[in-house]
Amino acid sequence: MRWKTNHFAEMTDKPVSDLWRIFRIMAEFTEGYDELASVGPAVSIFGSARTPENHPHYRLAEETARKLTRAGFAVITGGGGGIMEAANKGATDAGGCSVGLNIEIPQEQIPNEYQNLSLHFRYFFVRKVMFLKYAHGFIVFPGGFGTMDEFFEAAVLIQTLRQASFPVILMVSDYWEGLLQWIQEKMLDENEFISPGDLKAFTVLDDADAAVKIIVDFKEKQGASGLVMPPGMRKCHSHDIPDSPTVASPR
Repeated sequence: MRWKTNHFAEMTDKPVSDLWRIFRIMAEFTEGYDELASVGPAVSIFGSARTPENHPHYRLAEETARKLTRAGFAVITGGGGGIMEAANKGATDAGGCSVGLNIEIPQEQIPNEYQNLSLHFRYFFVRKVMFLKYAHGFIVFPGGFGTMDEFFEAAVLIQTLRQASFPVILMVSDYWEGLLQWIQEKMLDENEFISPGDLKAFTVLDDADAAVKIIVDFKEKQGASGLVMPPGMRKCHSHDIPDSPTVASPR
């Protein structure tokens, strides 16, 4: 079957094109798993690419990454400038594994120079899995839409029990104050779109040492990292019992 369309420069043979796209996606997953499986315990750090080097947030991200590295963690960022650069710089300066998961976008992202393991992705969803798969926690600095996307995805995975009690730390409390107030008042109190316990999916801090302690304590207590099967979820081992649930209710 041949599909013809006027979109995308009269692209033909769409099934063939889609098949090759599947192979590219598989290749990105394979490379990511292969490269990141050996980095050891890691922490993913997010924040704005527009944060200048002389900004307090930049310096705090650099300090936090440095202390995480000294505590035995690799640092994973999106590989760009701003907060990502600061975190990679802190990890590299401390002699640790500094990972950048770079993305191909129309406004070309320039990889920062502080990565000692640099991966490149075409697909955002593959890259997002890599942020989660091998991390013992997220540290989220002030940022824009991309930063919010990573924060809320982590919160959803925790809320729906798709991952264990994964530390998500929002750094710089005054930046998050308005958003958290809106979550409390609009999502929870006024509409009950979330449960009170969902507000425990993250911690708000201003101190690098406190952030590192939370993640170290989690690693020592939990052991596992990234996307794992947490308590409260179980696989169905029998196809003979149709009423046997695959996923326990999160509430």
